[in-house]
Amino acid sequence: MSMRSLFRTLSSLVFLAIGLVLGWLAADHLQKEREPELDQPPLVSLGERQRGEITSASELNGKDGSRFERYRISLAQDALVELELGGALKGTLSLYDVSGQLLATSPGDATTEMPTRLRQRIAEEGEYTLVVSGHDARSYGPFRIDSREMQAQDSGLLTVPSAIIGWMHNAANTYELEIEEAGLYSLEMRSDEFDAYLALTGNDIDLSDDDSAGNLDARISSYLPAGHYQLTARTAYDRGEGLYSLDIEALELPEGVDFQNGGELSAQQTLQGWFSNSPLEYRLQIDETAMVTIDMMSDAMDSYLELSGEGVSLSDDDGGAGLNSRLQTLLQPGIYTLTARGFNSGSSGLFTLQTSTSEVVTEVINGELSIGMTIAGQLETGARNFYSFNVESAGDYTFDMQSSELDSYLELEGDEVYLTDDDGGEGYDARIRAHLEPGEYRLVARAFDSSATGSYLLSLSADEE
Repeated sequence: MSMRSLFRTLSSLVFLAIGLVLGWLAADHLQKEREPELDQPPLVSLGERQRGEITSASELNGKDGSRFERYRISLAQDALVELELGGALKGTLSLYDVSGQLLATSPGDATTEMPTRLRQRIAEEGEYTLVVSGHDARSYGPFRIDSREMQAQDSGLLTVPSAIIGWMHNAANTYELEIEEAGLYSLEMRSDEFDAYLALTGNDIDLSDDDSAGNLDARISSYLPAGHYQLTARTAYDRGEGLYSLDIEALELPEGVDFQNGGELSAQQTLQGWFSNSPLEYRLQIDETAMVTIDMMSDAMDSYLELSGEGVSLSDDDGGAGLNSRLQTLLQPGIYTLTARGFNSGSSGLFTLQTSTSEVVTEVINGELSIGMTIAGQLETGARNFYSFNVESAGDYTFDMQSSELDSYLELEGDEVYLTDDDGGEGYDARIRAHLEPGEYRLVARAFDSSATGSYLLSLSADEE
């Protein structure tokens, strides 16, 4: 072979080798360029339904053996998004930000019937990763993803009625509330993601609530004068984030009710008021010595009364029927302060306040007793004072013996009845409540300690049916 032929052959082989190498490099580069496209998760469009399925071919979670699928979703800055998982799969949703950090995971578990939802406020625009996971290693099946952007109001002016949603992020959200007409209003804050808390201030109103709406939700129900208020929505412990709803509406007042939440109170009066977790003060004027009975009645709360002034300091929780309060005492002429409130913190609701007086018969040692009469008596050492009483119609009757100077004691006898009481009233006061048939009865008033002396008040009332 000539040198020229050999050179041509070698040149052809060299060019062939170079071509093969360049072809391999180009193919490898093209494959590497295509690999990311092939490995990228499917894209979910916000507002459109995405369907999928967890199978044995899905990616494996090495921690608990569950399977998962990844998706991409493009989200705008400050958007509040809701992602919901539906279908046969019992699973969870997780959202990762553009740097791969976990932002949020759907709450709940597979044993509940609540929808699997994830809500999140987006801090940075970009492409996020959404992961659908089976609840455990046995969770397989088809699923669907529904997504939407939610419109939230985290501040600003609210009027009545209002129904909004807001987003909480480790800080309180403050609103301005305009009440155009005085009336009864309900403000309710609910959340599945944190313990809700509401506070309302303005126009001499300072109210707050944590759990009155149940399930860690907050509710303020109150009579509000017309005016401008500040409403603060926050978590109970000033930490946490999540979605909440805020609903404000006017409530109808009971027919014929005109609230009097404080002010002047006469000795013979019935009024309605609305308690909203702040004590209400009334000014009670007594013109002449009288036995005064004050009742605070409510179906909405456990009522509590306090009376002070002219050397008197009294209080009562459940002296009336059920959880109603009652004060009954002898008052001298003067000005007294009556405070009406709920016994429990956070109480609120409608109540009726009623005052009445009865004539006081003084210096009666022994004698007759009649319904509505109050007797002021005196006990000497070892004394027993006797009072007769005629029952004309069968019914329930209450006998009270009150004293600040001795431990009172009552005995009731007649018509096959013999009853006694030491401390059935308030403190060391005696009280007998009994159903009596028509007939003649005798009441004995004495001290528990026969050596005690002092004054007392004795009264008789017929219980309402």
